[in-house]
Amino acid sequence: MDGDGREIHTERLVLRRLGPGDLPAVVEIQGDPETSRHHPVGPASPEQAAEMLGTWLADWAREGIGYWAVSERGSDAVIGIGGLRWHELDGQPALNLYYRFRPATWGRGYATEMAAATVGWAERIVPGAPVVIVTRDDNKQSVRVAVKLGFVLTGTTAMYGGESLVFRSRGSISDRGAADG
Repeated sequence: MDGDGREIHTERLVLRRLGPGDLPAVVEIQGDPETSRHHPVGPASPEQAAEMLGTWLADWAREGIGYWAVSERGSDAVIGIGGLRWHELDGQPALNLYYRFRPATWGRGYATEMAAATVGWAERIVPGAPVVIVTRDDNKQSVRVAVKLGFVLTGTTAMYGGESLVFRSRGSISDRGAADG
């Protein structure tokens, strides 16, 4: 990670804070029907994607934590978006882990690598904060990532247009990430 916490480097990826210049990538990724397959409202319009980016930039400014633009090492092309945002889950604050990658990169383990590094980073920034993954039960890829990370299924909650599964981190997973320090 760089000195001011703006980037995380893993074995294969660079995670950097999103910026205004990432709008085209956000529009493409959030607007792709394939990446939105498990989202009940479908792909985001360009206006909705711009609003999302504005919210995510505000998260970094207000909370010092948020979503990253994800690129392969040696490339500036954004292949995904992911990170943590504060959410209220069943009346309690929790860091919700989110990610969305371009379909051309699926199946390479990038979501798991990004997620492990992000959670490990958050454990240093906000130690003890609960980290959750909330996903629809038909989103088998997200369920697989949660299991690979060692998260535990703890129940369900009404979210994302119906009942969603809630996975919680069972403690430190920072040793499972490949983050440079």
